[in-house]
Amino acid sequence: MVVAIAQVSLSGIGAMEVGLLVGMYALTYAGITVGFHRQFAHCSFRTNTAVRVILAILGSMAAQGSVIYWVANHRRHHQYSDQSGDPHSPHLHGDALRGHLRGLWHAQIGWMFLHEFTNPLKFAKDLLRDPVISRVNRLYFWWIFLGLAVPAVLGGLLTWTWWGVFSGFLWGGLIRIFLVGQFTFFINSITHLYGNRTFDTREQSTNNIWIAIPTLGESWHNNHHAFPNSAVFGLKWWQIELGAWIVRALEKASLAWDIKVPTTEMLNAKKLV
Repeated sequence: MVVAIAQVSLSGIGAMEVGLLVGMYALTYAGITVGFHRQFAHCSFRTNTAVRVILAILGSMAAQGSVIYWVANHRRHHQYSDQSGDPHSPHLHGDALRGHLRGLWHAQIGWMFLHEFTNPLKFAKDLLRDPVISRVNRLYFWWIFLGLAVPAVLGGLLTWTWWGVFSGFLWGGLIRIFLVGQFTFFINSITHLYGNRTFDTREQSTNNIWIAIPTLGESWHNNHHAFPNSAVFGLKWWQIELGAWIVRALEKASLAWDIKVPTTEMLNAKKLV
């Protein structure tokens, strides 16, 4: 980030850097929200093996942990959400200002250095038994390397310079990993502290419109906790949700089916107002 800020302030960046950043961000964040989250953690839609593998690879390229590790952590979060056992709740550090700030830091990034390893035999047994996904899981570090190599190679091919290789590696690789990670972790921190609650859920999840677009709809988090198996998080027409659009596009292409969405009766049963 320091190098990137220095580059922007001294010489600016061009369309290539922006294009590689946005393109790789969109691909890998789709791997997280559509793949790791909706497909693997919650089984909210069905698809074929090829799409599952592609989604697992794209999610792995985000460098947030292997697919089985990520899914186990997320399922544990749902089981113990905002209670003891939740790996990244912001609500377990006291109600005073200091505790609030400690909780915010812990949920955003601190938990990555402190949390106990989540047992996949308990929380992700189905994926451990899947030979294809287990194989993708074992190759995790190769997928991170691929996520760094692809933008570097593209930057080189687009400019035919070593500076293009470096810029592609920096913006489409390292900066993209940083931004995807921080916006993902905003779901752990921001959307468990700030926003609106539409549904009566046992944890403190909220919906937050301000980060809906960069998180591809993940920030409709109260909706998600109310209906965790739903493939659609934006449950009102104005709740922009790019992740659900991807699922619907897969459905249109006959690559996704059995898409789970709450019924009107289910929505009315859980509404706060």
